[in-house]
Amino acid sequence: MRITRRELAFSSLAATSTLAMASTTNTYVVIGAGVFGAWTAYSLRRSGHSVVLIDQYGPANERASSGGETRIIRASYGKDEVYTRMAVRSLVLWNAFFERSGRDLLSHTGVLWIANPENAYAKQSRETLRRVGVPFDDLTHDDVTRRYPQIAIEEGAGAIFEPESGALMARQAVQAVISQFVKDGGTYQLAAAQTLSGHGHLDAIETSQGRIAADAYIFACGAWLGKVLPSVLGGRIFPTRQEVFFFGIPPGDTRFQPPQMPIWIDFGDNRGMYGFPDLESRGFKVAFDLHGPAIDPDHANRFPTPTKIEEARQYVADRFPALAQSPIIGSRVCQYENTSNGDFVIDRHPDFDNVWICGGGSGHGFKHGPAVGEYTAARVTGGSAPPIQPRFSLASKGTEQHRSVV
Repeated sequence: MRITRRELAFSSLAATSTLAMASTTNTYVVIGAGVFGAWTAYSLRRSGHSVVLIDQYGPANERASSGGETRIIRASYGKDEVYTRMAVRSLVLWNAFFERSGRDLLSHTGVLWIANPENAYAKQSRETLRRVGVPFDDLTHDDVTRRYPQIAIEEGAGAIFEPESGALMARQAVQAVISQFVKDGGTYQLAAAQTLSGHGHLDAIETSQGRIAADAYIFACGAWLGKVLPSVLGGRIFPTRQEVFFFGIPPGDTRFQPPQMPIWIDFGDNRGMYGFPDLESRGFKVAFDLHGPAIDPDHANRFPTPTKIEEARQYVADRFPALAQSPIIGSRVCQYENTSNGDFVIDRHPDFDNVWICGGGSGHGFKHGPAVGEYTAARVTGGSAPPIQPRFSLASKGTEQHRSVV
């Protein structure tokens, strides 16, 4: 894969794709092997440090927010330019990693944003994409129906199409990062961290496999952050239940596979839907982006509900009429680990001088894994780092949800 000069110029987070080799080698423990933890551990190891990565259920496991087949990488974020730039930076780093590892786990489907002309988010996205320099096509209703006749959109609606965006093969990508991390000399261990309490300087963490001592500790354990760090995140991380469905494709029908079908995000409908074309013959993926009810990531039974099954069926019949009678051939219940407003939380623990927090993916975080790992590693090591982002501070996270980042 080729990384262009234009792609590199997008980044406002760092000047290079890897951190400079550390002048002083330290030992770090990263707790949580989802996309944030994997890329933080990988970045720290690439900069020359000794790193131990642990996870209680395994990398991108079925309970984790980073689990599942696919995640979107896209640059449209309304007026939130920080996330547009992070997405672009992450695309550069994903591509560089796939080239280095020899595994291409990015499907360049493009991403189609369906929206009405007056939609404020779409207008702001166009402005931000132009300012940053991200290519996109501005499509009218006729453009959409001509390109994608299998999609039924309302008269007057249009779309933004990001041709360079696409689908990351989520579980495989996280596992590939960790595999490369181990090849680079990092240590991965299946172990559960105990609840952290106290204050001062942490000499070691207690895990199900014994004590692990390090110079610093990074908790990147997703939906479990509130459980492991209850004193600071118990009321600031909100895991929600999210249901995903896969519809069977009619025999011999190629209209719902790439390149005929892109990833799509529907801002022209108030049901909060998005989905993927038929990738790896898994089926046509349809998911709900609106926050579901609270979920316990350890103990929840992950079966779809009749209500959501019916809502998904009705939506597909409305937007993709050719699939109105298609069977649901698979389903998945995952979770978002939301902060109060949808911004990430990447900050030092207020009670320990050598403990850091990295999380709050809030349903949109997977694509940003490389940039988050790079940013977190730079903050923790105190090396050459991008400016501190106040929106990622712990202090900016409340105890009531008012989602503002989509």
